[in-house]
Amino acid sequence: MEKLLILDFGSQYTQLIARKVRELSVYSEIQPFNYPLEKIKNDHLIKAIILSGGPASVYAKNAPRPDVAIFDLGLPVLGICYGLQLIAYLLGGEVNKAACREYGRADLFFDPDEPFFAGISSPTQVWMSHGDHLTVLPEGFEIIGKTDNSPIAAVAHRERKIYGLQFHPEVYHTTHGRKILSNFLFKICGFKGDWSTESFIESSIKKIREMVGSEQVLLGLSGGVDSSVAAVLIHKAIGDQLTCMFIDTGLLRADEAEEVDRVFRQNFHINLISITAADVFLSKLKGVVDPEEKRKIIGKTFVEVFEKEARKIGKFKYLAQGTLYPDVIESVNFKGPSATIKSHHNVGGLPEKMNFKLLEPLRELFKDEVRAVGRKLNIPEEIIGRHPFPGPGLAVRILGEITKERLKVLRQADAIYIEELKRAGLYDEIWQAFAVLLPVQSVGVMGDERTYENVLALRAVTSTDGMTADWYEIPSPILARISNRIINEVKGINRVVYDISSKPPATIEWE
Repeated sequence: MEKLLILDFGSQYTQLIARKVRELSVYSEIQPFNYPLEKIKNDHLIKAIILSGGPASVYAKNAPRPDVAIFDLGLPVLGICYGLQLIAYLLGGEVNKAACREYGRADLFFDPDEPFFAGISSPTQVWMSHGDHLTVLPEGFEIIGKTDNSPIAAVAHRERKIYGLQFHPEVYHTTHGRKILSNFLFKICGFKGDWSTESFIESSIKKIREMVGSEQVLLGLSGGVDSSVAAVLIHKAIGDQLTCMFIDTGLLRADEAEEVDRVFRQNFHINLISITAADVFLSKLKGVVDPEEKRKIIGKTFVEVFEKEARKIGKFKYLAQGTLYPDVIESVNFKGPSATIKSHHNVGGLPEKMNFKLLEPLRELFKDEVRAVGRKLNIPEEIIGRHPFPGPGLAVRILGEITKERLKVLRQADAIYIEELKRAGLYDEIWQAFAVLLPVQSVGVMGDERTYENVLALRAVTSTDGMTADWYEIPSPILARISNRIINEVKGINRVVYDISSKPPATIEWE
């Protein structure tokens, strides 16, 4: 399978580049900016390279830079924003601070006969985000696009197939960004476009069988989309060599344990072992309010329970996990310049504690790609269409201390919220919706009596992969119905508020 390599220089849009490329049926892979040259040379699947944007200045002392020899590999290269400036700086051009920084929409002018912009009319709207600009072209390069504020907005070295764009083709606001990327991939690089859900399933089954052989595999099944798809994919590859363990942490949504048991035993006849461990988790979380400490305690406790129960059921060589690409990118295991926002306890952890080899068949995929795989595997929509749910569960949706009483309140409120979204036909339009119990009490009036009870926040966002998200505008009458039901039916809540923050700057989850 052909591969496009994306070197990450810290842009908030790097993952978006990968997503857009995959939408064009080309497999893309993100690696840190300092990914070793020898690995690139030895990976014969790599057919082209994209250099991402980034917040640094190329002339700064500690600016992230790749090995300049990547330009001598004979591979087509596209530099985006900072990537363009790197190309210029490393190949003998000049980059300076712009007199006027450029952020937002701009009109790009270019020669209508320019192949790189084939199928697009000049001018076309693009999205700018830069404080530096290219002032002197490296030898052999020519200008192929400009804006009013950027006389050098697109460049090309046709013979070496090295291109650079000052704007971001991967973002929505660049009107024909998809076409620009398509031109680079197919007209310049000659990709075949052979990346698809079917090809992924076929190649994954083959890889799993080759890797596992006759050994046994243990998978921690949560009932969420990721672990569910991983379980069914692995089961399709090796059948009864797979055992799934479901641990009820006491931090799950309403009726979640029963649903998982029913779907995987009845639909897929997967060997499933269910463990009830709510008391263990709640005792460890008593008095804990810091969100990162909650995550670490839950992750550590999960390992302890998992390890204890795994010893009872036999010997396993492989541990399977539903790790996704965003988990890999955002986790502490990824060494690019992008900042770590929070730890992901499903990336690593267990193998260090137990004598397992990791099996992560989905670690190349984004969430929507995982859903597509799940649908091809005939996983019920009630599972595959579920909104993402954090590994630590409701513990990070209860701000403050976790208790049985607060969990009960949140479960009831969250169930009403989701029920009403489904009734209104909105659930499938929303990437993720959930309720958050705040450590705040407010005065209210119920009947003729004064109340002093909890505040509940509702969250609903749209996204494609969870890397960025916009808040979803639920119609006021539906919000009113949800609020009325929660306040009337859930004892302990007298006020409901709605979160209208996007990511960035906020995260999707509150903790």
